[in-house]
Amino acid sequence: MKAIWNGQIIAESDQTELVEGNHYFPPDSVRQKYLLASNRTSICGWKGTAHYYTLEVDGERNPDAAWYYPAPKEAAKAIAGRIAFWKGVQVTA
Repeated sequence: MKAIWNGQIIAESDQTELVEGNHYFPPDSVRQKYLLASNRTSICGWKGTAHYYTLEVDGERNPDAAWYYPAPKEAAKAIAGRIAFWKGVQVTA
């Protein structure tokens, strides 16, 4: 799987976890240079508290376009620390 935004590959892995239609990439498969920490969080009843990253590629930003669960609830432990994408990020095989 690949996550692509603004013409750049943000993440690439054949070891994603698919949850609710979203591919969660292992952290070491994500190009950290494109991630900026965000203050945003959200809460999922069964996964726990999500934290976000803003993507920055070639001077353009996509606020809160990536998220992860640093300490998910037991039911979602398979995605601990993994990163998923939305907001225009193309995720394809």
